[in-house]
Amino acid sequence: MPKPKSRGNGQGTAYRRGDVWEACVVVGWRSPAEEGGNPIPIKRRKSGFKTKKDALAYCQTLLANDTTLKQAPRLLYYWETYKKNEYTKLSKSKQTAYRIAWNKLKPLYDLRVDRIGVEDLRMAVAENCQTYYPAKDCKNLLSNLFSLAAADGYANKDLPSFIVLPKLEEKEREAFTEDEQAALWRLYESGDRTAAIPLLMIYTGMMPGEEQALKVEHIDLDNRIITRVGQKTKVRKETPIVIAQSIVPLVQDLIDHAMPSGYIFKRSEDEWYSLYYAALEAAGCRRLTPYCCRHTTATALAVTENIAPQTIKKVMRWSTSKMLDRYAHPETSDALSAVDSIAKT
Repeated sequence: MPKPKSRGNGQGTAYRRGDVWEACVVVGWRSPAEEGGNPIPIKRRKSGFKTKKDALAYCQTLLANDTTLKQAPRLLYYWETYKKNEYTKLSKSKQTAYRIAWNKLKPLYDLRVDRIGVEDLRMAVAENCQTYYPAKDCKNLLSNLFSLAAADGYANKDLPSFIVLPKLEEKEREAFTEDEQAALWRLYESGDRTAAIPLLMIYTGMMPGEEQALKVEHIDLDNRIITRVGQKTKVRKETPIVIAQSIVPLVQDLIDHAMPSGYIFKRSEDEWYSLYYAALEAAGCRRLTPYCCRHTTATALAVTENIAPQTIKKVMRWSTSKMLDRYAHPETSDALSAVDSIAKT
């Protein structure tokens, strides 16, 4: 069967049915029959047209005559509309965040958008998002959906702005202790290469996504740099990752045992995290997140004598050395050592 002609969202489609053409429009969406299933489109059809042009022209009549569209669409309709347009232009990470946010907003799926009030929005977010960032994703997504509904004249686009977010409590990330780093080295030297997953991040300041994308071709061991794996910021993408002399043998070992595809650690994201945490457990370390590895790098640099902030900025690939306040967590003893270094005059 020939592929139907695609038109702008909401304008309808024409299908070939034997010797005639059929006009088809989507007038709404029903919730999926099963948990996790796709929403079910509500369609109106009319067949018997001699030409594609006639069928497409009749789509407007189908839309005008359908009583479904006499009422405001449900919020689910605007999610489907958003997903086919603006959503496709977002980054992969933002798409994932919004998919998760949408799944949390299930109580709102089948509500007519013109009947959703501030309290409905607040309750849906409060009951399903106990922390700041998931709630913020829900609020931002709803703002996008209500903007579409407002453009159709069905809603006030500012309603989501009244959603109250939980208090942002950014717990200070912890760094791996020297004993924990030593335990990871012992695990690695015993033949367990999963220990290299946290060790490489600790000694380079790599981000988890960067390590997952690492290939042999990105590593220049002669010059002790890693390139073309930087993510998120322009500075991280353009600045080489430097390799400490102490981990050159480890990196060479990883190169020697790389996958046929050239990847060093390529796995599904879930498997990579499982291996990371398995290494911590096997080494007897605390269950610190992968980002704590990067904080360990920054902390070690910050408490080392005679390393200028600008040099730390270069190693960590920050846009400003002010990031030290966020990443580096020296102990009180380090502060005492610093003040003790001030000579009497």
